[in-house]
Amino acid sequence: MAKELLLAIDVGTQSTRALIFDLQGNLLFKAQIPLPTYQAPKPGWAELDPGIFWESLCQACQQLWATPGVDKGQIAGVAITTQRNVMINLDQQGNPLRPSIHWSDQRRTSGLPNVGGLWGVLFTISGMMDTIRYLQSEAKTNWIQKYQPEIWSQTAKVVLLSGYLTHRMTGKFVDSTGCQVAYLPFDYKKHTWAGKSDWKWKAVPIEPDKLVDLIPPAGLLGEVTSRASEETGIPAGLPLIAAAADKACEVLGTGTLASNICCLSYGSAATINTIHQRYIEVIPLIPPYPAAVPGSYSLEVQLFRGYWMVSWFLREFGQNEQRLAKARGVKPEGLFDDLVNSVPAGSMGLTLQPYWAPGLRSPGPEAKGAVIGFGGIHTRAYFYRAMLEGLAYAMREGAERTSKRSGVPITEVRVAGGGSQSDAAAQLTADIFALPVSRPHVYEASGLGAAMDLAVGLKLQPSFETAVAEMTRIGQTFEPNPENSKIYDELYKRVYLKMYDRLVPLYKEIQDITGYPAND
Repeated sequence: MAKELLLAIDVGTQSTRALIFDLQGNLLFKAQIPLPTYQAPKPGWAELDPGIFWESLCQACQQLWATPGVDKGQIAGVAITTQRNVMINLDQQGNPLRPSIHWSDQRRTSGLPNVGGLWGVLFTISGMMDTIRYLQSEAKTNWIQKYQPEIWSQTAKVVLLSGYLTHRMTGKFVDSTGCQVAYLPFDYKKHTWAGKSDWKWKAVPIEPDKLVDLIPPAGLLGEVTSRASEETGIPAGLPLIAAAADKACEVLGTGTLASNICCLSYGSAATINTIHQRYIEVIPLIPPYPAAVPGSYSLEVQLFRGYWMVSWFLREFGQNEQRLAKARGVKPEGLFDDLVNSVPAGSMGLTLQPYWAPGLRSPGPEAKGAVIGFGGIHTRAYFYRAMLEGLAYAMREGAERTSKRSGVPITEVRVAGGGSQSDAAAQLTADIFALPVSRPHVYEASGLGAAMDLAVGLKLQPSFETAVAEMTRIGQTFEPNPENSKIYDELYKRVYLKMYDRLVPLYKEIQDITGYPAND
């Protein structure tokens, strides 16, 4: 009997999942191991021992093999997708030299020299030098070199979480081009390390030999070693096929290949993505990321702390829902739909700008969250709905910016991520976009996208177009309510779009007075 089952491993922010799919995109088996809370040695930092990620992967796989009905002998291969921009320093043997620095880590490196030479002149003339300085300050390799030079001197390889797990699985220092979403000297147009004259080497100086080899999605990264087999239970010799970062895999897993379809990811970081064959910068100097399809680009607009806000609201204001959920044996997030549905569309003018964390450009690094229009009628339920509406407004703004830059109108919306499981959130998103919003048939969309890379890489599916047709389908569609869409369109155009420009002078004053957010 031919091996036709696909093992996808998805290492997210909150948990690691080991998933088995068939060639029709059905999720047959799943094992999930929660990840511990990220450590914060200083305020704003987020670190975790890299070994914990590997241990959770091993535990998830071993739990999977113990599930009744699982036959590991039918597994054709493995693909790994992970959260993005988790940096790890490795020595010559591949051992971590310090805790990994998580994508949500807010440390920044001040006092770095400006990019000089011709590039410096060009950036100064174009008014982009502040953007470059921000990128420099965000690069965690710059922080290590400045504040932990002894670690940097011992570093043989700088890897992302995907590269670290690939090394543990295969013994090779190699990673997928589709996973290179970080402040590294990567050429996002050619999907390879940047050329010698590229400005990124000046902004993020790294010795080239500290970087790993790169393989495109659906390519062979290596084979599972006997040592990795002993720890994970995955049969030795199975091929490890390159997938892509979790957001890119999520886009593929929702069946989004056409540029007129956007994928909203309502996760810890909220994003809007569209796949294109052309290199297009939605925001100047902010590149499109590699898609899970080789040679393609994923145009992305991100809210750094998107549905993190839901967790914040639950912690700060959801004690009642937590008690009810515990008594009923359900998740508290599900009870929030009752709050949303108790409030009319538009929240009676309560309008939220969801810039809970500073950005790079639009919003800029001085941005803060804001809520306007508050009155005596507004309750906790109004605030929660306004929060979801603000996130959807921001995603619509990203969609419009993407369409303007690409010339391709967005006509359909797919949603994924934890927040997408809320019917109320999906419906108000449809109303705000005035477009149908659809969920994929499986919740584990990023894992399915990785499985699709695996299927194409092993030639179990002849092409990505065939994989999308055979392995993805719509689960549920939410049609826009015309009356609600009219209200939202007015609030979006006449209120929301004007908030940032009118408030930004006050944000700058707050930053100047308090020093928060930090300004390099």
